Amino acid sequence: MSKKEKFALYLTPEKRAILEKRYQEDGSRSITGFIERAIDFYLDYLSANDAGLYLPTSIQSYLDGRVGQMENHLASLAYKQAVELDMLSGIIADSFQFSEADLRRRRAESVRNVKQTNGRISFEKRVRESWEDDDGWQG
Repeated sequence: MSKKEKFALYLTPEKRAILEKRYQEDGSRSITGFIERAIDFYLDYLSANDAGLYLPTSIQSYLDGRVGQMENHLASLAYKQAVELDMLSGIIADSFQFSEADLRRRRAESVRNVKQTNGRISFEKRVRESWEDDDGWQG
């Protein structure tokens, strides 16, 4: 263990009271130990490449890579979903003839449904609601 040197530390009474309270909460054996740990933390913070971001370069690089992978994965899923939705829309459009007014009404209803559910649309729930509103065969 290296030899420690004593030096004066001037604090306001309020700051000293906070320090005495917090070092015990931290589990430090002494105020000196607590202050040393705080100084080490702050020096490491300053040693980091960007003082605005307390992460060593290796950790930052790892996180950037993981976030990039997640971004690519989400983009891939969104693309696949868009393709499936386009296929479904094409099949429905080929099967039925809708007027402009029907499409505007359907879009407004869909926007309202998505807003009400925060995008958590359940096909089963929609089918159940449709059956409950149905008065039987319309002909």
